[in-house]
Amino acid sequence: MWEWLLSEVDASRVHDILPAVSWHARIMVLSWGILVPLAVLAARFFKVMPGQDWPNQLDAQTWWRGHWIGQSLAAGLSILGLSLVFPLNFSDLSLHRVVGYCVLMGLLAQILLGMKRGSKGGPTAPAEDGDWHGDHYNMTPRRRMFEALHKVLGYGLLLLGTLAIFVGLWEANGPRWMWIVLILWYVFFVGLFGVLQRRGMAIDTYQAIWGPDVSHPGNQGPAPKWGMNRPDKFEGDGHVRND
Repeated sequence: MWEWLLSEVDASRVHDILPAVSWHARIMVLSWGILVPLAVLAARFFKVMPGQDWPNQLDAQTWWRGHWIGQSLAAGLSILGLSLVFPLNFSDLSLHRVVGYCVLMGLLAQILLGMKRGSKGGPTAPAEDGDWHGDHYNMTPRRRMFEALHKVLGYGLLLLGTLAIFVGLWEANGPRWMWIVLILWYVFFVGLFGVLQRRGMAIDTYQAIWGPDVSHPGNQGPAPKWGMNRPDKFEGDGHVRND
């Protein structure tokens, strides 16, 4: 069994890569295979924490910290991982390299988008004379554009990062145990994503921060897409109940 697990997935090729390439692979798997998926889960399903007395308790920051820290670590590690395979050989663009460059360019675009997302506003932000204006609180066109682009690009990068990992593993002819571990991890991730989605834990960011009161301008627009919920009550066991 151990011999089978340690053997190359393609018996016709040898798994023999440089140490720097090996560390590049480990770092990128940690970044795009673990940290990025976990950061996505945090942002999608934990804006309202299980047990939180929502809507009496608003604007829990756990999801934001988890998402921001996870993505920042992934970005920093990606730079480190890229530095290990310098100089870049653009004359030999394998599929893994093309997908990897697309992921890194998308990462840069996400950073720039985050810097231009606009102000928060609302009753929890500093205000003068009761002026709660903010791009997020008022859901200005700028904020709507950011959210649409951020989500499209974010989920796209999650898929591209996964593709880059498996293509790279194939090109390196990784042993069978690596394939098994990665496949089991992604099966677990997709299953957990499905369970949390069915439990209704994908709460609208706007309502998670400011509640369901229709006096807030963002609650007067159309319901959010992407399978997000605008619940009337968030049960302490993590389930959503819409009255």
